Amino acid sequence: MEIQVADRVYAFLWDSLTENNCNTYFIDGAVRVLIDPGHLRLFDHVREGLNRLGCGNDDIGLVICTHAHPDHIEAVQLFKNASALFAIHQQEWLMLAVMADAVRKGFGVDVKSFEPDIFLTEGNLSAGDTEIRVLLTPGHSPGGISLYLPVQQALITGDLVFRQGVGRTDLPGGNSSQLRESIRRLAAVDADVLLPGHGDIVVSADEVRLNFKAIAAMVF
Repeated sequence: MEIQVADRVYAFLWDSLTENNCNTYFIDGAVRVLIDPGHLRLFDHVREGLNRLGCGNDDIGLVICTHAHPDHIEAVQLFKNASALFAIHQQEWLMLAVMADAVRKGFGVDVKSFEPDIFLTEGNLSAGDTEIRVLLTPGHSPGGISLYLPVQQALITGDLVFRQGVGRTDLPGGNSSQLRESIRRLAAVDADVLLPGHGDIVVSADEVRLNFKAIAAMVF
């Protein structure tokens, strides 16, 4: 079920206890943006939620992935024949290219079939009437990004931080010192809602600050 978490921002939260998949976020506007579409075989819950909002795959103008792990990026291939542009940080795509054979064998995904249209860098990104600030936040992965929506004061963190948790660093490209530095950066962002790649969202500025305080106690 889709949840409206801020003005024009919707969450499709993954709550299965038996299969791993990421949370997906949707920004409605002149250019409709989908963030982290998740696993291909598990995309139906997103598709159904988009349909209830009057939107289909062909209506998405931009797909952004916070990083290149299969549970966040695999369903991008659903948009390869649509009008949507695909955006990710170049370091993430280079990492995925190195693991292309393993991804094809393990997940049946040919990464060459959905190559990025845009390589994101740190800075401001305009998608129609939506302003997005791209923040490079490595640690869980080498080119992981977080996205800040300044109008809504919403912070999308990928797998860097969760509700009372942080992303693992034992996967290829993980780095614990980079993770700590990225957490410090995000803790300084003025956010009213924190939207992680997995698990529950964190609502209200006070709760977001308390969440970062709890995380700091764990990792610093």
